[in-house]
Amino acid sequence: MSSNLRPRTLRAKLVIGQIILAVALCVVVGGVAVLALREFLVNDLDRQVSLQFKPSPPGRFGPPPIGIDAVIGPGGAITGTIELPGGDPRALTAEERAALARLPAGAHTVDLGDVGEFRVATQGLRIKGLPMTPVHDGTWQMIWVLVALTIAGAAGVALVGRVVVRRALVPLDRVADTATRVSELPLHEGEVALAERVPDENTDPHTEVGKVGLALNKMLGHIGDALKARHDSEMRVRQFVADASHELRTPLAAIRGYAELTRRSAEDVPPQIAHAMGRVESEALRMTSLVEDLLLLARLDAGRPLESGDVDLSRLVLDVVGDARIAGGDHNWKLELPQEPVLVKGDVQRLHQVLGNLLSNARTHTPPGTTVTTGLSVHNGHVDLTVTDDGPGIPEGLEVFERFARGDSSRSRAAGSTGLGLSIVAAVVGAHDGEVSVHSVPGRTTFTVSLHTGRSQEEHTTDPG
Repeated sequence: MSSNLRPRTLRAKLVIGQIILAVALCVVVGGVAVLALREFLVNDLDRQVSLQFKPSPPGRFGPPPIGIDAVIGPGGAITGTIELPGGDPRALTAEERAALARLPAGAHTVDLGDVGEFRVATQGLRIKGLPMTPVHDGTWQMIWVLVALTIAGAAGVALVGRVVVRRALVPLDRVADTATRVSELPLHEGEVALAERVPDENTDPHTEVGKVGLALNKMLGHIGDALKARHDSEMRVRQFVADASHELRTPLAAIRGYAELTRRSAEDVPPQIAHAMGRVESEALRMTSLVEDLLLLARLDAGRPLESGDVDLSRLVLDVVGDARIAGGDHNWKLELPQEPVLVKGDVQRLHQVLGNLLSNARTHTPPGTTVTTGLSVHNGHVDLTVTDDGPGIPEGLEVFERFARGDSSRSRAAGSTGLGLSIVAAVVGAHDGEVSVHSVPGRTTFTVSLHTGRSQEEHTTDPG
């Protein structure tokens, strides 16, 4: 059977199974009934044939019975007549006599060719027989009645069985609904109150569906405990990162201050000491940046709200790209901006950081001479901010928005990237209810930040100019 014709749902399989069982039962019972009816009709016909050998009562005359009336003469020669319903008596043909001559004593069914089958009995030298037509007609009538009853029964089972199976599977539907609601919960982040459970009336361990419902409830309980443990662990880690980052700011500021004081001292400092203090100040600055990034991520993870106001993205793009031109003079920087200012609601400092990190990522991980294009477009109530470069692309399988994610040698690490820049981009954009995505092939990498337009922004489509 083709897979397209096979029933897929449990309801359909059960109904079809009931239909097959009902049809099989009808076939078996009908077959037995047909055989019993045929046996009864044959025995009745044998009784009628045996009556042909008895002489008619005195004074009773009538037409000879329909059928075969023959005698066995000297030497075994058979002579006699045969009469069919609606016909006249005629003499037996040679073929018919030969067929009768081969019969042993007793009652037997013989096929006489064109005239059909006869039930024939031999007593002494006399042969009597009656046509089997009543037996065949009665048998076929019984068969057609059984066929009609089987079809009607199958239709009735299909209708009634569908209702019965549907009602029987209602508890299973409730179990499936519970599983569906659980599958739609955001289990991947934050604190999850997994309160969904299968109703108690569908958790009877003495029924098949109840066993499934009870097992699902137990599984949901284990999952709920695991999610709570995961959330508690995440909160402890986030609190630790926030506390550690906050506490590290003070000693790092002191290290930078003393290093800068040494550099500004009027007294001569040996070159080796000056170099060492310069490195201390440089590393302190880099560590301070790392601590600030970790502290920002911890605050965003904690769900702290950002500032919200009208942000002119067009002006912001001009400013940040201008800074990037100064920092990366060996790259080609291009702009694709619409004619009208593009406004969004958000935190201007954080959005500045988002674009700065994207441009810094493009500058850091592409070779000199790479063209980096920053574009803005508005459509369907959304603003798309894109940063595209024609560098070597992102290594396949690298999750760039994961924290501390770094590429291989195909994307230069000369600047000593911490791997937090793009994770900050994703966290800040998420805090603005936006989305960030990347599409990369060798020779073209595009980061797209999608934000909702600000209230003062008109709903229109703008093309880069």
